[in-house]
Amino acid sequence: MSDVVIRPAVSEDAEALHAIETHADALLIESLGAPEWPPAGDGAGRLSAPGFVFVLEDPSDTSPVGFVHVLDADGHAHLEQLSVLPASGRQGYGRRLVSAALDEARERGYTRMTLRTYAEIPWNAPFYSSCGFLESIPETPFQRGLVDTEASLSLDRYGRRVQMTVEL
Repeated sequence: MSDVVIRPAVSEDAEALHAIETHADALLIESLGAPEWPPAGDGAGRLSAPGFVFVLEDPSDTSPVGFVHVLDADGHAHLEQLSVLPASGRQGYGRRLVSAALDEARERGYTRMTLRTYAEIPWNAPFYSSCGFLESIPETPFQRGLVDTEASLSLDRYGRRVQMTVEL
């Protein structure tokens, strides 16, 4: 795993971001039994949003197999999306991407990072907890807006949603 490359995403990665998220979401949809799931985010939209996106490349062919998207929201770092192709899962790639995102957020002067996720899905809250995130209360207008958006999408019908925060 030492030859894994994590780099800032570029415009040429937009289609790969969408494909990675679509494949990763399929695993979540199957696990949750959630046929009415929102579509994967637009890669170009992710790249143009305030914040940053890193991709992790497969060392054998340099194609992206995972990405992390961190938004600058109300002056705070928010981990919007972490996705790894299921075929490349369970190799530590998600953890490597989270670590890179935390390092970048520190370098950019953020003091904490938040995210929203499912409490009981093993690769959701339990995984983020192992990366240092703790359950927290939505405090900012952006964070409360996410709760409202999730409610409008009825995401809680598939399990308890939580916010998590890590101090940087």
